[in-house]
Amino acid sequence: MRIGQVAQRAGVSVRALRYYEEQGLLVADRTPGGQRDYPPSAVDRVRFIQSLYAAGLASSAVLRILPCMDHGVLTDAMHERLLAERARVQAQLDELTAARDRLDEVIRLGQAHRPGHGDATGGRRSA
Repeated sequence: MRIGQVAQRAGVSVRALRYYEEQGLLVADRTPGGQRDYPPSAVDRVRFIQSLYAAGLASSAVLRILPCMDHGVLTDAMHERLLAERARVQAQLDELTAARDRLDEVIRLGQAHRPGHGDATGGRRSA
């Protein structure tokens, strides 16, 4: 699969794929003409990398995690690291959930006080 195809299917830029290669996160074979040739599994790998980045992991942490995904080998140290990263991500989720819940409450309160809500006249009052 060519670099443009992987980028489109994974929803990232070609530049991002080149960066992932530079960081050792993604590997492509080369055609005789020098073009990158990715396996179909590259799309899922890129999506996984993106999700780890979105969770706040640095490329160095992602680089240490990917072999576990590729080979199913998990050292004690990596297990501890993954548990710590998971706990950090869960804490972020908890904070985001609390913020969303507060926003929901503000929205409910604001809707109750919007013109046209709360009386049968559509917000127009007779004098």
